[in-house]
Amino acid sequence: MTVQLGVASDHAGLELKRTLVKELEKRGVLVREFGTTTGDSCDYPDFAHAIGRAIEAGEIERAILICGTGVGMSIAANRNAAVRAVVCSEPLTARMSRQHNDANVLCMGARVVGTGTAIDIMDSFLSATFEGGRHAARVAKINPA
Repeated sequence: MTVQLGVASDHAGLELKRTLVKELEKRGVLVREFGTTTGDSCDYPDFAHAIGRAIEAGEIERAILICGTGVGMSIAANRNAAVRAVVCSEPLTARMSRQHNDANVLCMGARVVGTGTAIDIMDSFLSATFEGGRHAARVAKINPA
């Protein structure tokens, strides 16, 4: 089964997003674009919320969001209870966020990381799996009933 990966950016992250999408497509990953498609100034929360709704609806399992720093996208995306978004500037945090926190949205800053590092971060995030066990109980406490 091919899992579709959501990808979105604002205008600041557009070029890095395009580069990552090309890299993902070369690898055969099914990518669903949520915008933006132009360099015109736009509002990052619109794209973060669209990703959150898609995760909540079960349309995608994971996503990558890119803005200038990754912080705005992360804050907005985490407003959705189905999202566990993390900002990463290096691969270790990306891997650990999947293994220990079951993070499902990777946020990066196009003004913070270079292309090669962004690809390494993306690879670490997408290749890692949630370890469960003692971490599952902790993740369950993030959104208490």
